Amino acid sequence: MKKALMKSALLSAALALGGVPGAMAEDAVTVTNMSYRTGPFAATGTPIMNGQRDYMIMLNERDGGVNGVKINYNECETGYNTEKGAECYEKTKASSIVTQPWSTGITLQVLPKSNVDKVPILAPGYGFSPMADGRVFQWAFNPPASYWDGASMILKNISEGNLDSLKGKKIVLLHLDAPYGKEPIPLLQAYADKYGFTLLPIPVGVKEMQNQSAQWLQIRRERPDFVLMWGWGAMNAGALTEAAKTKFPMDKFVGIWWSGSDADLKALGEAGKGYRSLSWSFPESGSQTMQDIKKYVLDAGKSMLDPSEFDYVFYQRGVVISMIVVEGIRAAQEHFDTKVINAEQLRWGLENLKLDEARLAEIGMSGMVGPFSTSCANHAGHAGAWMLQWDGAKFTKVSELLSADQEMIQPLVEVEAKKYADANAPWPINEECKM
Repeated sequence: MKKALMKSALLSAALALGGVPGAMAEDAVTVTNMSYRTGPFAATGTPIMNGQRDYMIMLNERDGGVNGVKINYNECETGYNTEKGAECYEKTKASSIVTQPWSTGITLQVLPKSNVDKVPILAPGYGFSPMADGRVFQWAFNPPASYWDGASMILKNISEGNLDSLKGKKIVLLHLDAPYGKEPIPLLQAYADKYGFTLLPIPVGVKEMQNQSAQWLQIRRERPDFVLMWGWGAMNAGALTEAAKTKFPMDKFVGIWWSGSDADLKALGEAGKGYRSLSWSFPESGSQTMQDIKKYVLDAGKSMLDPSEFDYVFYQRGVVISMIVVEGIRAAQEHFDTKVINAEQLRWGLENLKLDEARLAEIGMSGMVGPFSTSCANHAGHAGAWMLQWDGAKFTKVSELLSADQEMIQPLVEVEAKKYADANAPWPINEECKM
């Protein structure tokens, strides 16, 4: 027990000091991540946290931070537990200029507090999809793309661009029985109603993640045309193992971006060949940013990453996420003509991101994320995503940059955002913000 406590204390110290080498700089901003390096989701959470941490360390080492302001990067461990996440939020909201919940459940828990505490919530590619409506959710952001964007792009890809071809087909949604896993259901059902296919949600409880025999028995009975997966942590590995065991056609098995971990597929090897996962990020290990991370962080012994995971999708996605935070900081610094910004100023920065191809090239991240921008009305960015496919050894890009159907998504966003605001009245709306 004493060894475990000592190990935990040392890890916490390493994480807290990871962002700022040496003594704390006078000009610094604190960025806290609600991490989960422990628990049933640790295998997928850890590489992303490593990527987020390493990008911040690299900027501190290479550039002295952001425009001379050091980044004090911290983590508050939640184990993906909503109650612990709420505790972390209360503990860190006074010091961190951003809240990164790292769970749809935690996001929903802290969302009502955002208008009061005035600390922006950043949930890149996760959280409550209607948060894309910045008029209603002024303090919440989910760029570069929402879950509903992802669902739309997956349907577009599996139908080869002709959604009418899905008529009469059966699509299973294998999902974690949690707020995250239920996120795509409203939009997928709207698509099913419009295009005449059958949607069959099959939930997987947290305690069933590693033994999904009942779910896959149902899938065998239903004989679906496609299985879509909204899984996380041990659920993904369990589902992939069962799919291979039951000889389900892997090219008919498609996951959202959190269901595309290299580690899970490497365990399957050739048996996982053909499996696809949508991804709004792509690993570019030869990019300037990644090479600088290798030089200033990995080679310098400052990373917690296993070097064999440097090329992994999730690790480099963590790098992209911290880049989004930093670009928000830069935008706020310039707009408010100040170096050490506060949380309210970062909110403006996250609402005015302009990550076009020229900017991505300038910061050495071309091809690592699709270009996008945000505005007062658009807090998701609605960036495109690529379909990746496992070739037996690694993920390869098998599509051009896909885009979501906003004509299908936006009306649902507006309805659900209004429903949330009405249920939590009085809820402030930015009436000056126009679409």
